This record gives sequence, C-alpha cells and structure tokens, in this order.
Amino acid sequence: MTALKSDFLRTLQERGYIHQATDLAALDALADKEPVVAYVGYDATADSLHVGHLVSIMMLRRMKQTGHKPIVLMGGGTTKIGDPSGRDETRQLLTDEIIASNIAEIRRTFENLVGFEDGQAVLTNNAEWLDRLAYIPFLRDVGRHFTINRMLTFDSVKLRLEREQPLTFLEFNYMILQAYDFLELYRRHGCRLQMGGSDQWGNIVNGVELARRIAGAELFGLTTPLITTASGAKMGKTAAGAVWLSEKRLSHFDYWQFWRNTEDADVGKFLKLFTDLPLDEIARLVALQGQEINEAKKILANEATRLCRGEAAAGQAAETARQTFEQGGIGSDLPTITVARERLAAGVPLYELLREAGLAASNGEARRLIKGGGARLNDRPIAGETDTAGLADLAEGVMKLSAGRKRHALVKAG
Repeated sequence: MTALKSDFLRTLQERGYIHQATDLAALDALADKEPVVAYVGYDATADSLHVGHLVSIMMLRRMKQTGHKPIVLMGGGTTKIGDPSGRDETRQLLTDEIIASNIAEIRRTFENLVGFEDGQAVLTNNAEWLDRLAYIPFLRDVGRHFTINRMLTFDSVKLRLEREQPLTFLEFNYMILQAYDFLELYRRHGCRLQMGGSDQWGNIVNGVELARRIAGAELFGLTTPLITTASGAKMGKTAAGAVWLSEKRLSHFDYWQFWRNTEDADVGKFLKLFTDLPLDEIARLVALQGQEINEAKKILANEATRLCRGEAAAGQAAETARQTFEQGGIGSDLPTITVARERLAAGVPLYELLREAGLAASNGEARRLIKGGGARLNDRPIAGETDTAGLADLAEGVMKLSAGRKRHALVKAG
C-alpha cells in the first residue's frame, strides 16, 4: 500500500484498520487538505453493542483524534426493517419505544469512546428522514437507481437465498435505505465518507453510487477487515455468548477478563486496534517473552476497559482480578447469582449452579467440566458429577465457583 499523507488514514493504516476503500488516494488527498465528515451506522436491535462493533467505533475515535468530524448514525428507522447481512432469518420487529430505549442506552457507550461534549462528534438518528418518506416518490426518485439483477449479487441477499432461507421484501429494501442514509447525511452534514465492517462493502458502494447519480457528489467508502483471533475464531464470540460493551449486559470484571484472556499472538494487534497506546510502547510490549507477556495482556485489559467503561471500572476490575488470581481471594466484581436459602439448605447439584452462573451452557456441559477436573468450588476441585453445594459451603455469605483457571462466579444465599 502506498504511503498516505493524511494523519487520519496513516493512523488507520499503521494500526491495521483498513481493508477496502473506494478511492483511497482521493480520500487521502481530501483528508490531508480539510476536515472530513464521516459516519458509521448502528442499528438498535439490542440495548448494547458488542465487541464486534468496536473496530468501527475506534475508527470514529481515530477520526476525532486527527481533527476530523465523526457522525454516529443510529438506525432508528432501519432497525424497524433489519439488516439481512450475515443473517439466516428475519430479525424480530421492535416497537418504536423499545428502539428509542435501546438508542438511549447505546449512546452511553459512544459518550465514553467518542464523546459528544465538545461538538466535534455528533449522534443522529435516521428515523428523522426515513420515517417521513413518501413511498411512491421514494420509489420514483431513489428506487429507479437500483436494479434487482445487481441487488441479487450482494452477499447479504445471495447467501440467504443460497441457504434457501426466506428473505422478506421488507429486508430487501434495507440496502436501498442504507444508501439513501449516505445521501441524506451528505445533504445535511456534508458527510463524504461511510465506514463499516467488510460485510457492509456492497451497501457502502451503493451509497457512493447513489449520491453520484442524484447529487453529483464524490463520496467515499472504507471498510475494516474481519477481526479473527490467532486460532481462527471470530473476535468477540465466546462460549458464554457476545461480549457486550454495556455494563448492564456484562460486568466490568468479565469485560476486563475477556481482554486479559487474549491469545499471545493477538496482543499486538489488539493493542493497536483497541487502545490509545503509542506504537512504540506497543512494540515494546509485544517483544516481551515468556510469562512477561501476561503483563502486556493486563495492560491491554486495563486500557480497553478504561476506554469503554471508564477509569474507575478498569481499576475495580483489575483489583478484582488481583484478589482472585494473585491472592486466591474472592473479588467483589465477579459475576454473581443469588440462590434461595431454602434451596441451598436442601443441597443444590453443583452442575446446576455452574450452568446458572453462566460457567457452562448446559447441565451436560457442566457435568463434563466436573468429570474433566475443570470445575472448582471455593478453589477446591469438585470430585463428582452429582456433588451438591449447601449452606456449609458459604463463607461470609458467598461461595466461589470456577471453570478452569480464568472463569469465576459467586453464589449468594437469598
């Protein structure tokens, strides 16, 4: 790749964010000459985003750091349809009230990672224009620029049809509305760049072409690579499910611990993508050998948690980890479940508690964990698959369950 002149794109290149671009040289020249307005869109299908969204969020952060203007576009309108990309089935339709509530919760994450207080970044909602569209004029003015032939070639459509999964006419409209979002943001905010994951390439190109045809505008698209771990797994997917950015969905400790458990070969890549540490400091950390690499993982966990959850959350999670792993104690920020005292008095099978605490996906998985010697109660191996826990196992009102060396949870009597 050729040397880039603009601080923004050079930073993205050095840190590993760039996968595809519609015209990288022209975008670089523009970004070197003047502040660029760019956006990433997020549908509000849940009350939190997850780690899979974090690469694009960090790109918005890099924009702001290098003097450009990021727009966070919340899909209050498109959420009512659902993006078919990467889906085998139609998304559940949400009410306006649920979508508004989800957007309010998601905004908190962007306040930490991007920040709106200085006016250099904005959050907007595509319901502002999509909800007002008149169907026939929209079909005439915008729909005529899209051919069914081409729409059938996009992965979001083609893969669904190849798997013989239904694709509703409602979802088929999604790519047209996303393209229209880009045109509308250009008209309202002078937005010249749309960024997103590699699975959004077709949708982004649609927007670039629509703006050229309708407004004669030169817009740009930029995508990030699919981030996988060194072992080939999709980054952000765990046995317990998605790694949520909101503390309402995932405790500070579990979020911190996700980063602490990074594979050795991924430490450098993740430090570049998900922290603000200078590249020379990252190079020093990556060069650490043997057990010292664990210090780099702790720094990654501290920095990533600080950016997303705040300084206090990072400190709290790190202290919980220190108490749990270095002192053998019980950290106060571990995931906690409450079990009725009467139930504990009668004795509860430990495989049930492991499942209820989220340390196993099923009773069968919990039994296999115990049988394999990977389950512990209060730091002692659980001997038998049918062993139970009771009131006598409580210490100061709690007991500690462990799955392996790194996953822990507390059980309280209620």
